[in-house]
Parts: sequence; structure tokens; C-alpha cells
Amino acid sequence: MAANLSGAGSGAGGADPNAVVPFGISATPGEPTLRWAGHATSVTEIERELGRVWSLPHALAAREGSTERTIAARTSVLNLVVVARTPELGVQAAATLTMGTGRHPSRTLILVPTDPDGPAWLRADVKAWCMVPRAGAAETCAEQVYVTAGGETGRHLEAIVAPLLIHDLPVTIWWPGNPPFGAGPATALVLAADRLVVDGSRWSGDGLGRLIALAGLARPSLPIADFALMRQARWREAVASIFDRAEFQPYLRSLRRIAVTYATHGGLDTEASTNLVKPIYHVAWLASRLELRVAQPLARVGRSVAAGTPLRPPAPGAPPDPGRGMRALLAGQRGADVVVVIRPVVSAMPGGTTLRVELLAERRGSELRADVTAEAESVHARVWLDGVEALDRTFHAARRTDADLLTEAIEAGGRDPIAEGTLAMAARLAGPAAGGT
Repeated sequence: MAANLSGAGSGAGGADPNAVVPFGISATPGEPTLRWAGHATSVTEIERELGRVWSLPHALAAREGSTERTIAARTSVLNLVVVARTPELGVQAAATLTMGTGRHPSRTLILVPTDPDGPAWLRADVKAWCMVPRAGAAETCAEQVYVTAGGETGRHLEAIVAPLLIHDLPVTIWWPGNPPFGAGPATALVLAADRLVVDGSRWSGDGLGRLIALAGLARPSLPIADFALMRQARWREAVASIFDRAEFQPYLRSLRRIAVTYATHGGLDTEASTNLVKPIYHVAWLASRLELRVAQPLARVGRSVAAGTPLRPPAPGAPPDPGRGMRALLAGQRGADVVVVIRPVVSAMPGGTTLRVELLAERRGSELRADVTAEAESVHARVWLDGVEALDRTFHAARRTDADLLTEAIEAGGRDPIAEGTLAMAARLAGPAAGGT
């Protein structure tokens, strides 16, 4: 176990982001500064290292040439536990958290289980990241503990987490990648959580099995935030803005068709390998807000081959096959059916990316058709009434980073009835179409 207070890479905000800057050296306002870096090989050593960060006199550093003292205060409002099942996810999560230093002060534990069949071992890096929010303000700091654990130790993450939590502070679990819902270690960690954060759009396969499992974890005491749903806020705002107009409002209860087009790369069994969480969330949000029920859950529009027949590769030179998509049927309170179409299109965009949301409504012999698309910095909504363009509007709405989404998920606090309703409806829509988790 060793701590580094040498100040290598001198000066705050230096070129090396991993350079440790001793307490007392001025930091650039708004930029995270690494003030402490230590190492440990057991939970007991991690606890000891965390205690040393704030017990040494360096944490109360005198400014040169002045009797004034700058206090580097530990600022924690929650425990943030990140479970990364691969080293790559762990590194990405650490980078995201560093970007958010000062925005969600916490004691952060990043857990990377590895080599489950090997001997038990643990290695941890203990760091203190600090930030001056503005010139003249006191510096605030938070701890980040990056733990890699193998063998039996890595299979019982809850035993690592429990003694390292700051008691009486809420626990948020962020599970990037593929959470093993239903497995013992995952269940134990979720039971200890006050909030769960995931990103369903990055699950492997079509994601439907995990979507159903995630909905099964929902309870009043465990708000769930899914980056996949949060990213769609700009789409929802654009759709809602259409029906805020008085002349279009009557059509909202007369929907007949919801179609979502998503990107796929084609290839063998492309529909089973392309994540469908985001397309389904679009439908689920509308269905839950309009109090529709699932009359027929999503089913794949089948190919004319017998079950179990191996899929044949495309002929040389043939264009990629996007598949035929999925269909479902919703029913309204007045008994009117709403057809749901989830349609794949071969695209260079990441698989599962929503390309278009189309709505069709019919009322008293009149037809309204709405079309919503999005780009990096904007969302575009168009409406036709009986074939005549009635609205063409572009909204400035940039995509948000993972750091932005994590901050929002943490700061939201309490339950989100819209998110809860959307998740529950998405699970009902997925239904028998879902594969394994």
C-alpha cells in the first residue's frame, strides 16, 4: 500500500490528467484535480487509505505567503456504486465520473469482477478528485475507489461494498453494460440500493429479456433510471408539442398507428442481434400516457422457414437484409385498436438507433399524420392534415453525454411516474418476444 503526494506533473490542470497535485496548490476553477492516489489489496487497506486522505495535514493546506488557510472539504451526498463487468467498461465509467466531478459529489466505488474461476484477490486504486467551483470558492473533494477483484472475491461484490459505504447516505447503483439480473450477486446489490441506473440501449442482443427483468425489479423504494429512456426526452417534447396545438389535440385520442423506424446493419439473424429497447420505449411512453392496454404484445413478422431451420447467408453481392420488424396491437378505452410497427432499416447509424417516429390518427373522416426525426443538435416535427402540410418545426435539442445523464439520474430524486409507467408498458409490449437475459 502506497500513497502519492509528490505532485508529479506539477501544477493543477497539467497535461497529465493522472498527475497528483498536492493540497494547497491552486486549481483551475471548474476543472477536476487529482489530489490523492493510493493503492490497496484488501477492504481493510481501502478503509485505511480513505481515512489517510483526510487525516493528513496536507488536507488543510496553508497558502504560501499568507496565514489564510484553504480547506479541502470532503463533500459526499451519496454513495455511488458502479458495477462494470469488463475492464473497458470500468475505464469508461471512471472517465465519465471524472468529467462530472463537482456535479454529483459522492463516495464512488467502481467494481470490476474478473477471472471468476481463479484464486481470490483484490486490487484497488484510491483517489481523491477535487474541484474549485469558481474563483475564490472553497475546494470540494470526493473519493473514487476503483476495485478489480478476482475469484471468490469478485463473485461476492456486496461483501466489498458494504463496509465501504458512508452510512446514512443513499446508495445509487450504476450498472453499465449487461446487468446479470436474476443472479445472486446482482440481487444482493440491488436490494441494498436506493436507486438503480442502467443503459438499456447498450445491452447485448435485442435487450427484451433484460427489459422485462428490469421492470420486475421496480418497486416504490427503488427508482430506476435508464439512459435509453432519458435520451428520448427531446423526442417526447417534440411529440407533445404537436398535440399542444388546439387544432391537433382532438386527434390524440384517435391514434390508429404508431410506427418506429430504427437502424440495423443487416446480416444473419439481425433482428435478434439488434437492440430494440429505444424503439420500444417510444411506443411504451405513448401507450402509457394515453392509458392504452396491450391487446397483442410484440411479435416478429416471421420469415417463411420452419422453426429450427438454419439461416442461410445472403448471396454474394446481395444487399443487407434488415429483417421484417415487429408488430403489436394496442387497445384504447373506447375499444379502438392502435397498430404498432417496429420497422428496421439498414443504416450506418449504431444498431437500434431511432430514425423516425410516425403517428397516424383518424377522426370523423379526417386524417392527421405526424413525422418526427432527430439529428445531433435538433429534432424535426412535421404534420399533415388530410394530406396538406400543417406544421413544420425544428427544435434545437442536442444529444446529452453520459456524464449529463448520470448527473440528471442522481439529482432527480424520488420517483418518476412517467418513467415507471413507460418501463412497465415496455415490459408488457416485449412479452413473449423477449429472449433470455
